[in-house]
Parts: sequence; structure tokens; C-alpha cells
Amino acid sequence: MRTLFPRFFFALAITLSSVALLPAQTAKRSLSLDDLAKMKDVRDPQCAPDGKSVAFTVQTTDVKEDKTVTHIWTVDIGGQNERQLTSSQDSESTPKFSPDGRYLSFTSSRPGKARGNQVWLLDRSGGEAFQLTEVKGRLQGYEWSPDSKRLALVVGDPDPETADAPAAGTAPAGGGTGAAAGGNGGRGNNNVPKPIVIDRYKYKQDGQGYLLSDRHTFIYLFDIESKKLDRLTNAKVDESGPSWSPDGSRVAFMSNRNPDPDREPSSQLFVADAKPGSTEKALTPITSHGGRGRVEWSLDGKRIAFLEGDEKKYGAYGMEHLTIVAADGSTPPQRVASSEALDRGVSQPRWGADGKNIYAIVTDDMSAYGARIPVGAGGAVAITDKPIVLGQRHSAESCAVAISGDDQHPNEIYSASVVGSKMKFQPLTHQNDALFSELQFGKTEEISAKSKDGTDVHALLTTPPGYVAGTKIPMLLRIHGGPNGQDQHTFSFERQWFAANGYAVLNVNYRGSSGRGAKFSKAIAADWGHYEVDDLEAGVDAVIKMGIADPARLGVGGWSYGGILTDYMIASDTRFKAATSGAGTAFTVAFYGTDQYIIQYDYEIGPPWDPKAWETYQKISYPFLHADRIKTPTLFLGGERDFNVPVQGGQQMYQALRSLNIDTQLIIYPNENHGISRPSYVKDRYERYLAWYAKYVKSGSTAPTAGEK
Repeated sequence: MRTLFPRFFFALAITLSSVALLPAQTAKRSLSLDDLAKMKDVRDPQCAPDGKSVAFTVQTTDVKEDKTVTHIWTVDIGGQNERQLTSSQDSESTPKFSPDGRYLSFTSSRPGKARGNQVWLLDRSGGEAFQLTEVKGRLQGYEWSPDSKRLALVVGDPDPETADAPAAGTAPAGGGTGAAAGGNGGRGNNNVPKPIVIDRYKYKQDGQGYLLSDRHTFIYLFDIESKKLDRLTNAKVDESGPSWSPDGSRVAFMSNRNPDPDREPSSQLFVADAKPGSTEKALTPITSHGGRGRVEWSLDGKRIAFLEGDEKKYGAYGMEHLTIVAADGSTPPQRVASSEALDRGVSQPRWGADGKNIYAIVTDDMSAYGARIPVGAGGAVAITDKPIVLGQRHSAESCAVAISGDDQHPNEIYSASVVGSKMKFQPLTHQNDALFSELQFGKTEEISAKSKDGTDVHALLTTPPGYVAGTKIPMLLRIHGGPNGQDQHTFSFERQWFAANGYAVLNVNYRGSSGRGAKFSKAIAADWGHYEVDDLEAGVDAVIKMGIADPARLGVGGWSYGGILTDYMIASDTRFKAATSGAGTAFTVAFYGTDQYIIQYDYEIGPPWDPKAWETYQKISYPFLHADRIKTPTLFLGGERDFNVPVQGGQQMYQALRSLNIDTQLIIYPNENHGISRPSYVKDRYERYLAWYAKYVKSGSTAPTAGEK
């Protein structure tokens, strides 16, 4: 598939002024919680092979049914004829055009000839969509062959202990039975669940449930005409991420061939002839740091670009390294020097047509911009302006599109064109224009501060609509999770909603965050709750010094690692009047073997029976072991079936504060995993946040202890 832009890259020197708006005289209103259900989530843009149209998905909220639904839409490359293509009662996702342009494929669990998630085809010349595959396992992904005659399918084994094999798609890759996410793990007589037998080192994963030994994910070749399904290789290990060579003769993929894959989670890159039962060839050594994401063939089929991670010790803080290897294995893999010189993580690599450059997204200090990265001599060159945050992108012929937005606009699809040396963008989709034209938003600006040791700390500060400079107002420190992520210039309902309710909102990219280089990210390894707290404190002090934050009316909160850091903050600083800690933990050693991070514990800190490691566990567990330092009323929240950070972490801290007569509540969302997804629960969480902060932060008063109520 040829492209106008070298296998495409671009970004948004965004011209959002072209977004449709109501007349200027129309009065705008404040953001409300009801607007959350009205917002539409636009994703997965796919250019048609002729470059004339784009398919994409739109997720909406069905308030009555209390669920989200995703359907496929299309729009002409000029921005006309934006219309919905699918409309079943079940969701449809992962749209892809067949390379010959005849079909638009997608996956769906809508009723058909076989249960569960299947590939469906929509003939672009007309007619209803029809089911193509009848996979009995868990379909997790698919890729068209260049000649449009075959698919490469990623399929996980069904559970053989279940009389009626679970529907395909009910569990992601990794071999989970789904027992923790609603499955039964096999049923015997009288529909009684069978015991779950565990014998793996890493045995659980959020959203997948318990990971059992004899469950694998394989790559299959599916013939469109005959509907014959064959295994690509005969290996009895997990395979993922198939990518066809440009001539369709080979398939590259990732697979973990370590003797104990649970202890050595890095994947190797393999290539196999695109024939059933092929013998695969390893292109990277078993000792490599492992591949991530989809691999990319050069247009001549001679080289493959992929992303490598870091060593296990820094797995929680590592960034992606752009790496190239010869497709025939004649030369070893080599990291791209111009990419390494950036000291930034990269993603979505795409080869240029000349084979001399790779175009990628670079994560950099509250932005994610486009760059041209030479594979030989020369330095990387930014091809988009900052600030910008690029998401998924795709190209074909003269069509080049990307997902993006900014601080006051949600993600939509934009088309790219070259203007001088940079890429410029125009909006293609307008899913949220009508709603956002009614709303007024707070201003978001970048601020910086000096941490205790002199480290530069960068943050985003959002003030309420109509904020008058010099006015001291209540402020919420909202902490992102990860920690290897960043707060960036994208639309955040949370920060704008708090701003609409009169709060300044501070989002600090503390050490451990991405976008500031390897040293910045790895600084907190085995030293949690130290530099992060220093950096967060520096951000709060800076906004107080600016005359914006009222030091008597401060709140704090976050989810996941943001919840963990909330616990650290309230154990370190008593000036916060209220806190909300979601999916966090403060007694780290108690989670060894109970969450999904066993590899991180063993390689970053060490096992608890190691005396040196035990000292570290005690040190980083200070919010729980010194809970008597905490004076802040705190709301703890979590998902009942969270295997990422189990709800026991919130339970322990809740019990500690309750024992100490500090005002506290514990909210558990039934059947939810780490990310709360049920719309009514999402709304409930925001309502509870606001009520908790209103009770303690806005008044600036000290909360009574539980015994004083």
C-alpha cells in the first residue's frame, strides 16, 4: 500500500479554529456531569486504499442500558458525508479495509453463525455485513494479507474445562480463564464451579483473571475463499502481533521463547513463511529486552523496525527504543542512534518510502509530537509544532489522518498536509462539535517549579472559567497514574469539571513520569514516595506563591499510582483538607503475590525474605506503617475485581484511618476491574469526589474525627 507521506507521519500544528462553532452571541454554559454521557470517543482511523475515505469508531454512552456502545463510521477525506455504517445492538470495532478496497472488515460479537467475537465483512459495493470467521477460541486481532486473499488471526485457546467453550473474545491474550472477571473457570455437575488450579509464577492479570498453564495464543492463517483455518507455526508458546511482509510471502510476529516466560517476560521477534506449519526464524536473541507493539516492514521487505523495552529492573519506568533488524537475520538488531539521542520514548514507527527515515511519535514533556528519524547519519527532526498530542494514525495514497485534540477540544480525526517543513492539520470529524460549542472551559497553562534537590518540575494548571488573576481559590492536586505516563495537552473531563466547580486543578509530572528522559523516569526505582512527593510538593508551593491556590483550601487525589501517591502525600503533609485515593496501596509488602506485579517486586526491590529488600519494603510502606501521621479526611475507592491494584489496598488504609478516628469512607464498585467502566459508576465516582472536596476543601475547615461526629 503506497502512501503520499513516507509511510506517513504528521502531527497537529492544529488549526482548531476551523472547528464549527455556534454564533459568537450564543451564551455558553459551564460543563456539567451530564455532559460526560454526551461526549463521543473517536478512535481507530483507517484510510481506504484509494485514499478517498476514512473509517473510524465512535463510542457513545447508553444511559438507559448503563453501558457504552461502539459503532463504525466513515467520512470522505474532504470532510463530507460523515455517516454511521453499523448499528447493531452489539458493538463493532477494529475496522480495516481489504487492500484491494473491496471490503471493510470489523470485529463484533453480534449474533451470527458462531458465538463470540468474529471478523465480519461489509462489501463496499452494497449489501449487509456478513460473518466471515467462525473461530471457537478467543479472537484477539487480525491483519489482511497484501493480496486480500487471507487474514492472519490472533486466537487464544478456549477453556477446555467448560462444557460450552467460552465465547471468543471474552478474555484477552495471556491465557486467562476469566474467572476473576465473571467466568467460572470450568463447571461440573449442577453448574458448580470447579476449583481454579494455579501453577504459574505470574498467575493473575487485571481483566483476564487467573492465568492458567495450558492456555496459549497462536497465529492462524485464514483463507477468505475457502474459509480454511491453519496454524502458522507448530510452536506451543504464545504468539502475537502478526505483520505481513509487503509481498505477502512472510509474517513477522512476537513470541516469548524463554524457558520460563513468566520470569522472563521479554518477547523475541520471529519471521515465518506465510504457510501453514512453517518453521519460524528468530531475528532477535532470547536475551533481548523484548519487543513491543506491532512490527513494521520496510517497503522493500529487507528490514523490520520494532520497539524494544528496558531491562526488567526498570520495567515500570522504561521507554520504548526504536530498533532495526535485517528481515533475513543476516545482521543483528541495532537501536537507531538518532532516536536514542532524543532520550525520549517513541511509538508507532512507520518507514519512509525511501527507506532512509522512520516516522514516529515522540513522547516529550506534556506533548506527543511527530518526528522524522534517520536510520543512518543525522539527527531526528520534529515535523510538527508543540504543544500537541498525537494518537492513532494511518495513511494510504493521499490520505493521512491522525487522532488528536487539545486542552479544550476532545479527540477527533484530522487530515494532514505538508506546509513548508511541518505537517498541518484540518478536522475531518465533528462528533463533539455541537456539544462543545455550548460549553465554556477553564484555561490550562504550563508552569514549572524547582524540587527540593533543584530538579525542574513541569506541570499543567487549569483555572476556572472567568478566573480573575490575583484571586485565591481552592486547589486540587490531581495525580496521574503509571507512574510511567504524563499529564499532557489533551482534553481532560476531570480537570475541566473540577474547574467548572470553582477549583484550580494542578497536574504535576513528577519524577517517574515519561517525557523527560530515562534518568527522570528511573529516579524513583525502589524508592517510591520520595522524589515524587518532593516534586508534587514543589508544584503545590509554586501555585500558592503565584497567588492562585489558597493554602487553607487544598485537596489531593488520584487513581492507581496516583492513589498510591495520594497516600504518600497525606502521610507527609497535613495541610491537605481532603483526599480521594483510588485503587491505591500503602503497605507494599502485603501485595507481594496478590497483585499482577510479581516481576517488578522481584527484580526492582527483591523478595521480602531478603534482608535488604525487607528494609526497602518497610521504607516505602510508610503511609500505612505511620498512618498515625495522617490527619486528612480521605475517601478510598476501588474495583471489586481489580487484579492490578486489588481493593485490599484501599481497605487497609480505610481501616487504619477508621481505627485512628480520622473521617474516611470506602467505596467498592461491584464487578469492576482496575479501570471503572460502567457509566453509572463513573458518574458516581465524580459525584463522590465533588461532594468530598466540597465538604472539606471549599470551607477550609478542619474535619472532626470520627469520634466527634
